[in-house]
Amino acid sequence: MKKHIHGGNIYQYKNCLDFSANCNPLGTPEGVIRAAKESLAHIYAYPRVDCAPLRAAIGAYEEVSPEKIICGNGAADLIFSLCRAVKPKHALLPAPTFAEYEQALKNENCRITRFCLNEKEDFRIQEDFLEALYEDLDILFLCNPNNPTGMLTDRELLMKILEKCRELGILLVIDECFLDFVKYPEQYTLKEQLSLFPNLFILKAFTKRYAMAGIRLGYGMTGNQELLEKLAFVTQPWNVSTVAQEAGIAALKEKEYVQEGRQLVFGEREYLKEALKKLGFTVFPSEANYVFFKGPEYFFDSCVKEGILIRDCSNYPGLRRGYYRIAVKTHEENKKLVEVFTKIQKQEGK
Repeated sequence: MKKHIHGGNIYQYKNCLDFSANCNPLGTPEGVIRAAKESLAHIYAYPRVDCAPLRAAIGAYEEVSPEKIICGNGAADLIFSLCRAVKPKHALLPAPTFAEYEQALKNENCRITRFCLNEKEDFRIQEDFLEALYEDLDILFLCNPNNPTGMLTDRELLMKILEKCRELGILLVIDECFLDFVKYPEQYTLKEQLSLFPNLFILKAFTKRYAMAGIRLGYGMTGNQELLEKLAFVTQPWNVSTVAQEAGIAALKEKEYVQEGRQLVFGEREYLKEALKKLGFTVFPSEANYVFFKGPEYFFDSCVKEGILIRDCSNYPGLRRGYYRIAVKTHEENKKLVEVFTKIQKQEGK
């Protein structure tokens, strides 16, 4: 695994406009901030261990039984707990994809096989991925849409992968954290398959949808009660704070905010793609709330000098220097980014 780097490092790059972390461009809803503040009156007591009210609220939102839901200190917390609970010996990961899967697997001394995605196919998972599934595998992580590329996996292919994983006894973990910013998420989510496939585990988080990365809150969904019991056994008590639980319940009421954020992303994503293409960058057809593109190797440092922080994707397995990801933000912020990109390109004589 290459050097472990994340987006959103505003503490190191203090004077930069942050395009490296992909949260709702509208910012955190006032109702969430208010609920978090009000919850401080109860921090003398331990948080609810079972997160029952929060799970009930998530269940109503997702139309999934609360008994199939487990909450965590962000989706990353659940990824690590899942690997501790399952203790897989051999995992399959597409490359590139989210780094935490590999880190969590390696913590359990799990052998990892990578399936390298093809740039000529826009790093999209294709039918040949099915050939990489075989009995020796214990677990497969798929991010849909994928991070950092923003590419969606076709639902028909997802079902084929799910079916084959069941036949081979492979646990399929689908990360749907960015699915909220896809135009037709209902065409891609597999949550209606939870009761039919005990080998399915779905990851989601509040981080991106509600711009609450600082309040760590994620959840997993599965119809496999034995797996949920194993997860509960390896998870530390009180892993979800009172503040996070109350903020999460408040967030799930913000329906207009979610729709407004989605519509903003849809329009601004296309604006950024077109602007980057005109500047001569190779722009991939990302379908999440971020844009994946290829540019000069120096570009990250040049942007920082101009007060813009983008995500250098060179540490993702399967990528190298020159690949970048930018968040979709408000129009004024996006205009600023395009102005900086234009200035850098002119300075370099592009």
